[in-house]
Amino acid sequence: MRKSLDFWKALFVFIGTIIGVGIFGLPWVGYQGGFLVLAGYFLILSTLAIVVHLLFAEVCLKTESRHRLPGYVRLYLGKRWSILAYISICIGLFGAQLAYLIVGGEFLAQLFSPYLGGNFFAYTLVFFIVGSFLIFKDIKSISLTEIFINLFFFAILFLFLLKALPNISSQNFTLFNPKNIFLPYGVVLFSLWGSAIIPEIKEMLGGDRQRLRKVIIVGIILAALTYLLFSAIVIGVSGAKTSEEALIGLQSSFGDGILKIAYAFGVITCFSSFLTLGLTLKKTFWYDLKLSERKSWAIASFVPLALYLFGFKSFIEVISLSGAIAIGIEGIIDVSLYKKVLKEKSSIKMNPAFYFLSVFLLIGALAKIINYFKK
Repeated sequence: MRKSLDFWKALFVFIGTIIGVGIFGLPWVGYQGGFLVLAGYFLILSTLAIVVHLLFAEVCLKTESRHRLPGYVRLYLGKRWSILAYISICIGLFGAQLAYLIVGGEFLAQLFSPYLGGNFFAYTLVFFIVGSFLIFKDIKSISLTEIFINLFFFAILFLFLLKALPNISSQNFTLFNPKNIFLPYGVVLFSLWGSAIIPEIKEMLGGDRQRLRKVIIVGIILAALTYLLFSAIVIGVSGAKTSEEALIGLQSSFGDGILKIAYAFGVITCFSSFLTLGLTLKKTFWYDLKLSERKSWAIASFVPLALYLFGFKSFIEVISLSGAIAIGIEGIIDVSLYKKVLKEKSSIKMNPAFYFLSVFLLIGALAKIINYFKK
């Protein structure tokens, strides 16, 4: 009974980490390139994400000491590689936390400002204060609530689907724009990534290899299916009116009631991931950089807020760059870590096919950088 509960807690924490602000960027990039293109990206990148997450999980399982990604890199690959790992994880996770603040605060304002008043900044500040407090309280105080948060999340998604069905047009799924065929790459990759939380999941499951692998595989597949369902709903209803944050574009088709539910949906997804990734950042500085717990919490919590205050508020660009660049680098590091761990702790040689993952991710990162500077 205890093991079963631990598994479900771990699964919901993992899914809650993956399903976050990326879900709201997917319909827009999916419509711009075409829904079938988006589905193709999910098929390819979900497989890639599962493999890379499993490789990193093996590294965590074969290491007795507690670390986060930079700590594992320093242990097995050396100091120079660890610097690259810190850069990658900071860009990726701080970028994600910033995106959660941007969109979470906006959805919270849409939900409550008609009744309580106030501007977007005030609600963003409320989102930040509550989230940073729970990050300070640690995962043990929020892991149980993840089950209820995610059950509520899926209930809202189901209701959203029922309300949307009469308004969905099949013509919106046949569009294809070859000029935007590469647009979904970074956002899809960002939306599927949750490797930063794997050390937490390992601890929650007591180092059980079989259950950890099951959490990763089931979690990523469920997340991908959820993303495709949500994207299909928004694209099918909104069509050319699909907005960058997905929900506002639905305003002309849905009444206030369903939009309030949609905004609640948005707050839940953003808040859930804000908690778990914030904790991962905190423990990265705490365990690996040997800062105090309070200093680690302060850095993990206040850097995203500072970026927001400095004017970084375009969440599509934030998650796209994080997906292609930061996650691309992290994926390459994970493959290198797995190779090193196999060499040191077993006689098994790494499958040469895993090198393809590194090449694929490197090309994706470079392509995104080139495309960004062309604008």
